Amino acid sequence: QVQLVESGGGLVQAGGSLRLSCAASGSIFRINTMGWYRQAPGKQRELVARITSGGSTNYADSVKGRFTISTDNAKNTVYLQMSSLKPEDTAVYYCNVLRGLTNYWGQGTQVTVSS
Repeated sequence: QVQLVESGGGLVQAGGSLRLSCAASGSIFRINTMGWYRQAPGKQRELVARITSGGSTNYADSVKGRFTISTDNAKNTVYLQMSSLKPEDTAVYYCNVLRGLTNYWGQGTQVTVSS
């Protein structure tokens, strides 16, 4: 089992920045990818950014150039630095870990961007 604890959400004005953190604990060996997804009201959950164990990253087109995903392996933590935030970035953001064939999810953290 992998436990994920997220932090860093909140309310910010358009154009502002936030950094989300997700600390992983438990059976954290053989993790394939760590990432962030988001879900806005009435919409499906979507991938925001993902990083592999080898350091490769991919981003949703809507956040490229504005968001950066990174990890601190010593702390088993994945970060999402979000800049130039837009009202359409408002959503619940979920941390995700893929370990083997199993997905693990955090509890979600609300990000609200006011115009």
